[in-house]
Amino acid sequence: MHYITRLAALGLLLAPLLLSSCEKEDDDAKLEGAVPTSSFSYQLNTTQYPVAVTFTSTGQDGFLYQWNFGDNSRGSGTPITHTYTQPGTYAVELITAGRGGTGISDKQNVVIPDVCTNAGFSKLVNCAGSGTRVWSFSTEPGAIVRESASGAVLSTSAVLPNCQLDDQFSFSNSYTTAYESGGQTFQNGACGTSLNRGGGFVFRPVAGGLGQIVLQGKGGFIGLPDSVSNKTYDILEATDTKLRLRGTNPDGTRTVVTLMPFDATAPYKRLLTGTTSKVWMLDNKADAPITVGTEAEPLKYFAGVKAGELPACQSDDEYTFSMNDQFTYDSKGETFFANKKDYTCQPGLSTTSGYVFGPASGTGLAQFTLTKADAFIGATDASPTERVYRILSIDANKMTLRAGSGQNGGTVFTIKMVAK
Repeated sequence: MHYITRLAALGLLLAPLLLSSCEKEDDDAKLEGAVPTSSFSYQLNTTQYPVAVTFTSTGQDGFLYQWNFGDNSRGSGTPITHTYTQPGTYAVELITAGRGGTGISDKQNVVIPDVCTNAGFSKLVNCAGSGTRVWSFSTEPGAIVRESASGAVLSTSAVLPNCQLDDQFSFSNSYTTAYESGGQTFQNGACGTSLNRGGGFVFRPVAGGLGQIVLQGKGGFIGLPDSVSNKTYDILEATDTKLRLRGTNPDGTRTVVTLMPFDATAPYKRLLTGTTSKVWMLDNKADAPITVGTEAEPLKYFAGVKAGELPACQSDDEYTFSMNDQFTYDSKGETFFANKKDYTCQPGLSTTSGYVFGPASGTGLAQFTLTKADAFIGATDASPTERVYRILSIDANKMTLRAGSGQNGGTVFTIKMVAK
């Protein structure tokens, strides 16, 4: 039975060889000789991840080698190197073919260590979570620092432009990486053509440090594009909220970039605040700048006034949002009171409040909640208890808000605003 099995396996391994030698003499085609022994040794390279393992046949009387690497992949030849992208124990087997038949090795368990035990890699790819983490530039000044080769600071960035702040750099525990520009890539001192790309990376542990990232191929980059192939970045700091990397540039200088976990709502906050502070007003040039209804019927209770018909004490109000989560309402002397008893201009209710920004709970791109009890936008009776304002649409010049959660058929205010 073993001999028949060996012959069947040998037939599969030798089929191409036999077909190519059909014109040879019969004596040359005969398979005579010792049945090969099949055994192997292996060596792990753990100086970088993913781990590459080199397998070498140590048997005798063989000339064809078929490997089963234990991870649903196969290979042929000896020596041969196979890369494992995930930790674990893999049962590896070698089938060796020779003139006397085939030999099958004992299985050997190859143990691939888990690089998630390294703090730098663990935070880079979010080992404790999904196994993939998406990073973006820090919104603080100094997100990009250029240094000399000796580490002297040559330049420090102010708050970055939007075409950099919306960049996304993702890393996975399968050693894949991707860059998405969000529309444009900052290059040569200005916002330019998008350079979206993906690829692989290698992680190198460093004694006494957090490790290094090596991007595979030419053109990959983190932070700023350049022409370096297989660019290497030292991990200077890695936490759940911050990643600081240092790469060497073609001219020998170094660039340090500070990243933070990507927040899908962050671009909307930058538009709301202008990245520092921004003033908005009711859009009195638009029809129906304020309407009242329900989530299903936004005009149900009040369809709004025509363009230019807002009371002057309402249309001149200014609403300022700062990046550090501060909201300011300037009534310019008077506030328009909109409630069941009064629809008149009265002494102003200028105020300041904090706000909490985050994903929209319902229809919307994002939302913010004013933390002060008497704070409001647009109308004094707009979301007086919840103070929740969802951003339905926003760009650099215009914004549409919906005040109120709209839950259980509740009243909502739709408010059109324009940047001052």
